[in-house]
Amino acid sequence: MAGNNPTIGGGGFHHVSMRVRDIDASSKFYIEGLGFSPKLTWGQGEKRTILLDTGDGNYFEISGGGPEAPKQEGIFLHLALRTTDCETAVERARAAGAEITVEPKDVMLPSVPPTPVRIAFFKGPDGELIELFQNEAT
Repeated sequence: MAGNNPTIGGGGFHHVSMRVRDIDASSKFYIEGLGFSPKLTWGQGEKRTILLDTGDGNYFEISGGGPEAPKQEGIFLHLALRTTDCETAVERARAAGAEITVEPKDVMLPSVPPTPVRIAFFKGPDGELIELFQNEAT
């Protein structure tokens, strides 16, 4: 979907990309566990790339690096996924094998104006940190 940023023509995120060690485990986690849909796939075997629709026309791209790909936290700070039901989303992630690092909780963001949100965090198959973000304002 095209955004409304006249400076670059369009705007908004098209996709976030991450290299993973086990493309099959990661694709299963994001498709079955979090409900993402495969849009495009290219490459072969462990070195293939899958573009996944997150549910709103924005994409998450996972590329297999094979077993030699470094497994480390900090590939990106975290990926935040919008949700309307933090508890149900966390339970889906847990059932898919995610390590829950922060159970669902209410937080008041110290923004202007202060913004109430409900959040939770968990780790994906490669240790990537994923936030669930529920609120009405953004």
